[in-house]
Amino acid sequence: MQFKDIENQYDLANRLTEIIDSGRVSHAQLFLGPTSCGSLAMAVAYAQYLNCSNRQHYAPGSALRADSCGECPNCKKYRSLSHADLHFVYPTLSGANSENCLNDFKQFMIDNREHITENEWYTHLGAENKQGQIREPDAAHIVRTLSLKSYEGGFKVLIMWLPERMNLACSNELLKTIEEPAENTLILMVCEERDRLLSTIISRVQQVVVPGDSVGLTKEKREQYAQMFVNWMRLLFKLNMKPLADWVDEMAKLGRENQKQFLQYSMGALRACFLKNVGGIDLPNELDFGDEKFNAAFPTIITVRNIELMCNAINEAAYHIERNAHNKITFMQLSFTMSKLIKNR
Repeated sequence: MQFKDIENQYDLANRLTEIIDSGRVSHAQLFLGPTSCGSLAMAVAYAQYLNCSNRQHYAPGSALRADSCGECPNCKKYRSLSHADLHFVYPTLSGANSENCLNDFKQFMIDNREHITENEWYTHLGAENKQGQIREPDAAHIVRTLSLKSYEGGFKVLIMWLPERMNLACSNELLKTIEEPAENTLILMVCEERDRLLSTIISRVQQVVVPGDSVGLTKEKREQYAQMFVNWMRLLFKLNMKPLADWVDEMAKLGRENQKQFLQYSMGALRACFLKNVGGIDLPNELDFGDEKFNAAFPTIITVRNIELMCNAINEAAYHIERNAHNKITFMQLSFTMSKLIKNR
């Protein structure tokens, strides 16, 4: 993966190549942003540039200041994700770990040009509604792998996709390795939900924010969630129980990962409405619900009196959904809470 292949991220690519060229590479970094917007692809391109033996530098004024060559032996191995010093750890389902399905994961990345989502990965595994984890066997694999010398003489690179899926035992086991890795070792964590990481992990990494859509949704998914959000908000005003119960039933059919995505979308939509109403800041992507009347009227309802409580309620619902709470009860309770808060403006 080269930086030139990642759309809309040239500014970040230029900052990253400048850091590498200056020799200021931090041994543990957190690439924060939706994978579908290029955070995983940026991590791979960053590692490839770091190990490229013939880095290309372009004339002043070019969109990119530099990139990996794409043709040296290291670049060719990175392109196929087969470089001996490139390692991956990622969430897997119960009974599996990153070692025993590595080839499948690499091919999945190649097929999707590293622009993948967690839900797509679970669907690929045939378990869309299950939640993956990074567990103790993965931690043992990381410690063992990073203790070895580099095969090719350059940097050993570990890319951990979705570190927020580490369980507590795994996180604690990796603290020392993250803080003091072996020489010429780079740990890149590609994270979407920073708040789910232990503070002791966050304090040991340098954060790199990958700009993009706040929830990393496709255009089709965003339109679907926008319509669901509009219907939900209108139901909350009237609080007519039969239509609301029907809406909750439809939500229950989506599956856990889609439910969490919808809640994340809803929180982004509410925050955008608040910024529009209170600060006059217009975020067109987040404020286009596909309904002109709703677009104009709804933001005025989100004020300093209810925005924080509404976001807290959605966060709590997402927490319960992730932990296998009864989804119909969770969404119905959330709806009651949100109905009260909408009217408290």
